[in-house]
Amino acid sequence: MPTSRLREILPDVFTWPWFSERHGYDFNGYLFRHSSGNIAVDPVEMPDSVLRELATIGVATILITNRNHTRASRRLSEATGARVAIHPADAAHAIAQGTAIDGALHVGERMGPFTVLSVAGKSPGEVALHWPERKILVVGDACVGKPPGECALLPESVMDDAAALRGSLVRLARTTDFDVLLLGDGAPILRGGHAALERLVASFGD
Repeated sequence: MPTSRLREILPDVFTWPWFSERHGYDFNGYLFRHSSGNIAVDPVEMPDSVLRELATIGVATILITNRNHTRASRRLSEATGARVAIHPADAAHAIAQGTAIDGALHVGERMGPFTVLSVAGKSPGEVALHWPERKILVVGDACVGKPPGECALLPESVMDDAAALRGSLVRLARTTDFDVLLLGDGAPILRGGHAALERLVASFGD
């Protein structure tokens, strides 16, 4: 069952889960409270109590990491007035799923505290969000948190280009400084996230 409350897992970082029976683990929505405007990432379905909490805290912007993570973004946007942004390469699919898109995520730009990074492969517009000052990395479907404390890939059958995704993750591990790894699917890793990604990348071989 979904939680009836937001959970603050780090200072000004909140999450709420929605359990996927099909996958056997939680999908996660995140809210980041920030002076430049509060940001929600990949908002999953939520009970009314969580929606009220989110509306009370306030959400200025909703960032979608990939075409399959629009999830409850429309409901949250309608409740809070938040603008919704996604990478242009994934926008058409999101719009076809009924999501209203207000803006674009471009690789290399800053969105509030986050720098937008490309992790293309599962879809062409898959992005990760890096908060360098706090060493936080948020990923959607580039990898998942299972078992807890570790990273795994989704099945290749759901990827557009598995080799490209592996290459994206290798670059991410080599070039991005983070410790906290907040995953859209599966258990978030609050310490040792970079090491967990390195273990996944090491499993790819040459």
